[in-house]
Amino acid sequence: MPRNNMKQASVLLLVLVSVELHGGGTVGAVPICSYGQTGCHVIPLADLFDRVIQHSSRIHGISSDLHSEYEQYFVPNKNHIGRIHHNCHTSTIQTPNGKQKAQKLAREELTEVILKLLVAWRDPLWRFHQNMVHQEDFNHFSSNKSLEMSNMVLDLRKGVEKVADRLQYLGEISNSLSGRFSPDALVPLTDSSGEPRAMSDHDLLYCFRRDSDKVQNYLKILKCRIVPENGC
Repeated sequence: MPRNNMKQASVLLLVLVSVELHGGGTVGAVPICSYGQTGCHVIPLADLFDRVIQHSSRIHGISSDLHSEYEQYFVPNKNHIGRIHHNCHTSTIQTPNGKQKAQKLAREELTEVILKLLVAWRDPLWRFHQNMVHQEDFNHFSSNKSLEMSNMVLDLRKGVEKVADRLQYLGEISNSLSGRFSPDALVPLTDSSGEPRAMSDHDLLYCFRRDSDKVQNYLKILKCRIVPENGC
């Protein structure tokens, strides 16, 4: 597909996903709500899960593409080949290691981990896009994908928040989660001295690819624990 057409398709996809996830008003449609508010369309919980899972899969795909493209352009010049240790700013977020541990985690805790990861990537992804704009060796299409990825993560967080609202309304998770997802409460972006955590662009792409994979898997596990009769 020509590059311009791919760019247009990506923009269209972002618009459609944004509408699907948090009801951004369309012609002939009503907003999607967490539960039965007036003038809203309530979709089945399983469908709501499917939408955020599909969206998280797209994000992980873009993150993998950008990581590969970045290595193609910069790794040979920056001697990152064979590097093992990565400085991930989300390392302070305790995440279950492996499917079995994630399945044993309380629903509230797993939901909170997902939202913590999504909120923690808000500012770093935006800063990464700003860096890419000024990288002459990094092609324009890749720079657009970095912006698309940043916007899609915001949409996914709003979608997961709607899932959490629905789960609370249905009594599937505790209402104690309310008010615990503000960015200030969840983002571990500073070190012990209060300074912003330093993270190279290469580390950022590696870490986000890893975390986006975690989010996708955790969403699938959460769905199967709550609506196991739907594709589990």
